[in-house]
This record gives sequence, C-alpha cells and structure tokens, in this order.
Amino acid sequence: MGEPVEQMTQILEAAGAGDAQAAEQLLPLVYEELRRLAAAKMAHESPGQTLQPTALVHEVWLRLGCAPKQNWQNRAHFFRVAAECMRRILIDNARRKQQVRHGGGQQRMALEGIEIADDFDPLRLLEVNEALDRLAALDRAKAEVVKLRFFAGLENREIAEVLGISESTVERAWRFAKAWLLSELRAGR
Repeated sequence: MGEPVEQMTQILEAAGAGDAQAAEQLLPLVYEELRRLAAAKMAHESPGQTLQPTALVHEVWLRLGCAPKQNWQNRAHFFRVAAECMRRILIDNARRKQQVRHGGGQQRMALEGIEIADDFDPLRLLEVNEALDRLAALDRAKAEVVKLRFFAGLENREIAEVLGISESTVERAWRFAKAWLLSELRAGR
C-alpha cells in the first residue's frame, strides 16, 4: 500500500468514507503512533503522576472514536485533532489537580529557566493553555505548532510533516511562540 505515512493517510480517508475494514486497520497504526507520542510527552512528567501514557492514549482514542461521524481528511488532520484532544485531556487533568481537595492552594514556582515543553506543573499547564488561547487569537498557525509540540509531543520534523510546512518555518514559529508565551506567563496575564 506504500510508505507508512501514505498508508496511514489512505486508511484514514477510507475509514472516514465509512469503510469498516479500514477502520479496523486504523486502530493498530494510530494506536502505536499515539502511544509513542504520549510516552515521549509523559517522560517529562513528575514522579507519581497518575496519568500514564497508556491511559492518555486510551482517553484520546475514546474521544476520537466517539466523535460523531468524524471524517478524517488525511494524516495531518488526524494529528491536529489528536493534539487538541491531548491538550484538553491534560488541561482537564491539571484543573482537577488544582482543586482544593487536590492541593490546589499550593504556591507557584518561579518561571525563570523553565522550558515550556518540559514543564508539567498543573497550574503552569493551565496558564499555558490560557496564553495559548490568546496566541491563537493573534496567530492560529503559531498556536498549532505549540499544540503539536507541547501537547502532542511531536518534534519539529513531525510538525512540519503534519502541517505541510518546512521545518525551518516550524522552528521560527516555535521560537516566536515560546518567547511570546513566556512573556505572557511572566506578565501573569
């Protein structure tokens, strides 16, 4: 059927068109890719984290699979939706942890020197999410790069592939977005 990316795109298109056999083929391909992304993302989690990569993938798969008549246009479309889904799950998890019964009254940590992509403090995650919404209002393309990198754990090469842009464009967008988000977070907006 071709290269793995091409194969996945063809299966996504067929599954979106209602091909039941394609939908069965899709699960193992997509599951392994999502599992790899979740494992990379969760490798930076603090010890004792209750959300594990497998649980994150299962939650993403349930949410993606339960979407009413989801028509996957291609691989890029699928991973954009999956990144947004991972984002929502991680944000929901962070909000839950910030509730008073989960120690939500703890003091904030300093932001200096913290790499956004490696920071999983629940309060910070909520702040990043709010800042990301503001960035999306200004520049949706840069916000997409952040979602795919920060919430889906994709590397620049993979983001470029998913968005259909050059890797250097992704790098520039990431540098800008990271600086913009850090500025927003420091300002406490």
